[in-house]
Amino acid sequence: MTRRDVIHKWLVYSLGLLPVWLLDAYILPRCPLFGVVPMLLPLAVAAVAVLEGAYAGTGFGLGVGLLWELAYPGGFGGSVFFLALAGMAMGAVSQYALNQSFVGCLICAAGELALLDFLRVTRMLFINAASLSALLQVAVPEFLWSLVWTPLVWLLFRAVYNRVGGTKLA
Repeated sequence: MTRRDVIHKWLVYSLGLLPVWLLDAYILPRCPLFGVVPMLLPLAVAAVAVLEGAYAGTGFGLGVGLLWELAYPGGFGGSVFFLALAGMAMGAVSQYALNQSFVGCLICAAGELALLDFLRVTRMLFINAASLSALLQVAVPEFLWSLVWTPLVWLLFRAVYNRVGGTKLA
C-alpha cells in the first residue's frame, strides 16, 4: 500500500468510528436499559484489532482511548493505555489463535469488556464506593448489553475493512 492508501484507509476507519461514537455518547445514554448504558468504543477496538491485527489494533486502540478520555468526563488516562494494550492483545490473538471472524470478534470483545468491568469494579471496591453486589448489579448487565451491540459494530467495521482494508475475509 502506498502512503496515500494508508492515510485513506485510516481516514475511512475514523469515519466508521463516528456513528459508533455518536451512538455511545449521545443516543444510547438517553435510553438506558435497566439503568445501564452499553460501551461501544471498546467493541470498535475489538473489531478493528480482529480485522487488522496487532499493530493496527494497538494504534486504533490508542486513538479510541484518546477519544474516550477527551470526550467523557472523569477520565484519568487509563483508557488510553488499556485500549491500546487490548487492541494489541486482541489483534495478536486473532492473528495466531482465532479466526478473523465474527466469532473471534465476539470472544475478543467479551474478554475486553470483562477485563474492563473487572478493573472498574476493583477500583470502586478499593475506594469503598459501593458494595460488591451493588457494583455487580451494574457491571454484569452493562457487559451483556454491550455484547448485544457487537454484531452491529462488527458489520460496520467489516464493511470498512472489505472496502479499504484487505482481502483476509471471504
